[in-house]
Amino acid sequence: MRKRILELLRNNQNAPLSGEDISRQLEVSRTAIWKHIQALKDEGYEIESVPKKGYLLKELPDRLYPAEINAHLKTKWLGRSICYEDTIDSSNNVAKIIANQGCENGLLVVCEEQTGGKGRLQRGWISPHHHGIWFSVVLKPPFLPEEAPKFTLLAAVAVVKAINKVKGVHAAIKWPNDILLLGRKMVGILTEMSAEFGHINYVVIGTGVNTNGVPEDYPEEVRDLAVSVCDAAEEPFTRVELLCDMLKNMEDLYELAVEKGFDAVLDEWRKYSCTIGQAVKVIAPDKTYFGKAIDIDSEGLLIVEKDDGEIEKVVAGDVSIRPAAAKDGAYA
Repeated sequence: MRKRILELLRNNQNAPLSGEDISRQLEVSRTAIWKHIQALKDEGYEIESVPKKGYLLKELPDRLYPAEINAHLKTKWLGRSICYEDTIDSSNNVAKIIANQGCENGLLVVCEEQTGGKGRLQRGWISPHHHGIWFSVVLKPPFLPEEAPKFTLLAAVAVVKAINKVKGVHAAIKWPNDILLLGRKMVGILTEMSAEFGHINYVVIGTGVNTNGVPEDYPEEVRDLAVSVCDAAEEPFTRVELLCDMLKNMEDLYELAVEKGFDAVLDEWRKYSCTIGQAVKVIAPDKTYFGKAIDIDSEGLLIVEKDDGEIEKVVAGDVSIRPAAAKDGAYA
């Protein structure tokens, strides 16, 4: 009922809509309409009660409510089923619970804050309240399990293309899936999978985007490493519209991969890479070496030409990649 009232108010933003008109269209009492209006106000919607004229929607809240997502979403199936929470431990954890219970392909789990956000290599991910886009999607792709790591690269392309639509923002992908802006980390992506022999049950792609964070959101030891979209944006943007752009890009790339394979997705990844062509330091569990990142292969592995001329392929999740300024330990 509340969703339908909100739709009516959206469609009549230029003039008040009377409670009588709303109650007639929805076939409920004016008292019930009033109660739902109060609930919408409590959620942050600014609704003016104009004497003898009705209700006027004046301003939308900066929240990732399902009603707001649905109003802007341009996908066919991705994100059409939504689980929204204000605060959760991890969107990936919630997505996996729902996926294990059975859910549609394309489920979206989104929240305003994570208390236990996770990053790659068991690192934490700080997710301050209302200062980012913290979400996970559940996909059920018709691929073999060994193809799953490519979905991380796919997600990185989807996210960076959406972010770079904001005027003044020029982000790039650091292999395999960190998105950097102004030389600092803005986005983290974590892909997790449930699979059996030769079959993927589901893939969960968790994404954290710092959109409007402030230094006080982060511990002092990482403040110089974090950055938000608003730090470079030269025009206003909303979190909801940015999220919906990411989901549309993700759906388009997913369907492209299903139809034609991942080659075109990997070509898109190369366009946004800030790693290829750069000097790098590779820190593996058993060795550390220097070289130049020259490409990624068809599996998404980073190809590095070591200083001694030997070619090495780097497996995502086993190493850390750092742009190397010099061999004396100075790294960006």
